[in-house]
Amino acid sequence: MTLTPAKLWWTASELAEAMLPDLPTTRQNVERWIARVNLRANPGLARRRTGRGGGWEYHWSALPLAARKSLLAEAATPVTASVVSRGQAWAWFEELPEAVQDKARARLRAVHAVEALEGRLGRDLAVREVATLEGIGARTLWNWLGLVEGVRPDDRLPHLAPRHRAVARKVARAEFDEEAFDWLKSDYLRLAGPSFSSAYRRAERTAKGKGWTIAPERTMRRYMDVRVSQPVQVLARKGLDALKRLYPAQVRDKTALHAMEVVNGDFHRFDVFVRWPGIDTPVRPQMVAFQDVYSGRILSWRLDLTANSNAVLLCAGDMIEDWGIPEHVLLDNGREFAAKLITGGAQTRFRFKVREDDIPGLFVGLGCEIHWATPYAGQSKPIERAFRDMCDAIAKDPRFDGAWTGNKPDAKPEDYGSRAVPFEDFLAVVAEGIEEHNLRQGRRSEVAYGRSFAEVFAESYERAPIRKATEAQRRLWLLGAEGLRANSRTGAVRLMGNEYWSEWMHEVAGQKIVARFDPADLHAGIHVYAGDNRYLGAAECRQKAGFLSVEDARAHAKARGNWLKAERAALKAHRKLSARKLGVDLDAVAPVEAAPDPEAKVVRPIFKASPRPPVVHEDRPDVDATHRAVVAEFASHRAPKAPTEAPRERFRRALELERAVETGDAITAEQERWLKGYQTTAEYRAERGIWADFGDAYFG
Repeated sequence: MTLTPAKLWWTASELAEAMLPDLPTTRQNVERWIARVNLRANPGLARRRTGRGGGWEYHWSALPLAARKSLLAEAATPVTASVVSRGQAWAWFEELPEAVQDKARARLRAVHAVEALEGRLGRDLAVREVATLEGIGARTLWNWLGLVEGVRPDDRLPHLAPRHRAVARKVARAEFDEEAFDWLKSDYLRLAGPSFSSAYRRAERTAKGKGWTIAPERTMRRYMDVRVSQPVQVLARKGLDALKRLYPAQVRDKTALHAMEVVNGDFHRFDVFVRWPGIDTPVRPQMVAFQDVYSGRILSWRLDLTANSNAVLLCAGDMIEDWGIPEHVLLDNGREFAAKLITGGAQTRFRFKVREDDIPGLFVGLGCEIHWATPYAGQSKPIERAFRDMCDAIAKDPRFDGAWTGNKPDAKPEDYGSRAVPFEDFLAVVAEGIEEHNLRQGRRSEVAYGRSFAEVFAESYERAPIRKATEAQRRLWLLGAEGLRANSRTGAVRLMGNEYWSEWMHEVAGQKIVARFDPADLHAGIHVYAGDNRYLGAAECRQKAGFLSVEDARAHAKARGNWLKAERAALKAHRKLSARKLGVDLDAVAPVEAAPDPEAKVVRPIFKASPRPPVVHEDRPDVDATHRAVVAEFASHRAPKAPTEAPRERFRRALELERAVETGDAITAEQERWLKGYQTTAEYRAERGIWADFGDAYFG
């Protein structure tokens, strides 16, 4: 720490007037002393005085020792050579605006120029030369040299920055009591979301009753924003979900993946009214789709009325048959994906109880590793991005004009409900739209580089190791499954009122087995699997009773969890008063005095006819009897309802029509339309798969 006097440079007149020890007290004698010691010959101790009047001034360090001691003793406060550390100085410099930093760099260049010329010209002449070239005063340049005196060459820049930026502005704080501010915060930071003005009025009324001082509304609003962070305000007024949206989503890198390494699936409801076969009212179909995460290509898709596990099974079967078995599967948290037919045997599921003897589901049986997306977090499912594109490219297709429902209840178009698209037309447009989605050029993902999803997938698919499904594995998604125990004596299995048995089943008597069956035809027999999913054999139905048919981010999650926890703690610290306490305070202060009601000065008369008396309906038994007779007469003429056709009979009828078409026989337009619609259903695919195994014997 170095002490320096408040004034560093002195003129001869100022030295005489200061009456310092060992110095003359008149200007002429001071001038003679300066000439005797030849002080002007030293450029570092004497310099030309800039400004009006000119002359010379001399550095205090050139004075006699007694004079220097006197100046230091009179110094009001010591000034440290360096008031901040190197780190603090550079941190302060980085916070300065670019224009201020540029000024510091210009000053540093001038200092370097002086030091470069000092060896040949001397410091005084070098300062004057550089000052002339830079268009600044020599005294200013001397001051800059003084600022960096004793400072490391690589640390000069912060010391040369304009110092007016280093002094924080003093802002006058408005006068208010903390109790009033706490009351205002507790009222404003509620999920009810009151406006700040209404909360301030209540706080002002309470402060008046309790004798607190409170600042104007605009001032309190500014202090609220300064003292309570925006995330805490969002948590208090809009809830946890709104706070989560303030945390940036995790960005995942998929460049290290390959095709069919990771797939993800989800359901999407189209915003289009469709006339579904067999249903009178328009419906909004649901689509289940599986997407390759690496390329973004849609691998398979199915349409259905609702989100259900059967649609997931068939869609997954299409993907596996066409492209192979994936290594990892990222699934939604819905019941249709968590069903045991799909993910039975997985160690972790968000839904349904996990048992050790669960039937291995489709993906578990195929050796896929299952991952569950975070509930209510669309950011964790890449397929949601594709669904968003389809909401525009498919749902708003001009061929669906008039059938679009809007994407929100309060965003319905003016032609809402004016049209419903036929199912066949809807199916064709969806198929075309998904194909266009896969083939569209100009994709900008980190693996596409302007290519289409299909091209990216094809390039990786040719090099990637792909597992294909066998014929035996096809039964995993074409048949239902149920865990049962075979009869301890005969080995027979009972399922939904039917008994199934074959000669070999004595081997599994009393054991737990898995029965896979056709949900549409329980009398067609079952396929029996061991508990570890080994195929044992087929069993016939012996007693035909009952009914026929049965319908990386753990780190990211941890970081977000810690952030949410901290914001909750901050909110708790700010909300010191409960809503109940606020109400008690409001009840304790004087109520708001109601203004007197205004009195009408002009009265307009209203002339109306007297109201009619209410109509009283009398009971008339003869009229009621006649009405009931007419209703009964209409009911007697209604057409009888057609009997419900079993799925196997529908498939038999479809098969007969297909054979007629193959042989060249004519069928009606109505039959052709029905056949095309039926061939797109899940029932037709399941029936045809079983018929392919058993042939016409399947019909009995």
